[in-house]
Amino acid sequence: MKICLFGAGSIGGIIGAHLARVKGIEVSLIARGAHLAAIRSNGLRLISPKEDFTVHVTATDDPSELGPQDVVFITLKTHQYLAALESVLPLLGPDTALIPPTTGAPYWFFHKLKGAYEGSRLARMDPGGRQWSLFGPERALGCAYWAGGVVPEPGIARLENDVCYLPLGEPDGSASGRVTRLSAAMTEAGLKAPVKADIRAEIWTKMINSLTWNPLAVLTLADNGGIGRSAGVVEIARRMMTEAETVAARFGATLATPMEKRIEFTLGLGDHKMSMLTDLLSGKPLEIDALADSITDLSDLAQVPTPTIDMMLALLKLRATSSPSTA
Repeated sequence: MKICLFGAGSIGGIIGAHLARVKGIEVSLIARGAHLAAIRSNGLRLISPKEDFTVHVTATDDPSELGPQDVVFITLKTHQYLAALESVLPLLGPDTALIPPTTGAPYWFFHKLKGAYEGSRLARMDPGGRQWSLFGPERALGCAYWAGGVVPEPGIARLENDVCYLPLGEPDGSASGRVTRLSAAMTEAGLKAPVKADIRAEIWTKMINSLTWNPLAVLTLADNGGIGRSAGVVEIARRMMTEAETVAARFGATLATPMEKRIEFTLGLGDHKMSMLTDLLSGKPLEIDALADSITDLSDLAQVPTPTIDMMLALLKLRATSSPSTA
């Protein structure tokens, strides 16, 4: 099986390094700059709470060197991905499975969803329907990324805690050959990647988590434990989650884990910093648009207002224009 990680940052590095140890899996990475140079020279090193190892894999900044793959994970930030759609095409053969980012709702979200919304498009998340037309929804697979990672220096990916949960699923809920093979390979690699009959529920859960905690972390500059020590901020989180879950329910989504358990889990991570806060403190662009555009697309389609979410995202966008030192 040929698997390409288009984007060799923290998530791409974590998945790619694990898969590279599985016999019969040919892993390749799309990377750039110093990170690419380090991987080519020294291999890709993965550091986690449980292990520390290095693998040697094919890495390039030119997808046309690799040819069609069996599976392509797009592990870029959403704004990076939307700027690089044509670059993905050389990796796609007739049967290539594509796993796009799921920070927000992916372009295929309403493909084969039973009910009145089947086939609906997301105008902000897929401007002009470019992904739908370039890739088609048929090749899409879903994956929800529950893994906190960083790239501490070129050539290294670090998994910051024991949480690495990567559920997979077909848009129609079937246990197809391609998704079961991929799940088996990832499981053999040491990743927790079960096949889910309702992958949208998994994506909704992750999306709501990101939509809630990332803005709160950036606005307060607090780690998860710090947020948990403020009852007022936790109450804002509940209001945001309730609004988002009302939107999800309009599309028939049922979240497997109750809200309070999800809150307890996130706050229980203690000194962990949300990814958007880490980006802010590192001076990197914030992945705001994917969250804001996604919930706007979905709430508009559902005709469900989200006033608390809208307020927090407006504050977040303003906060992103100033440096942490001015806080």
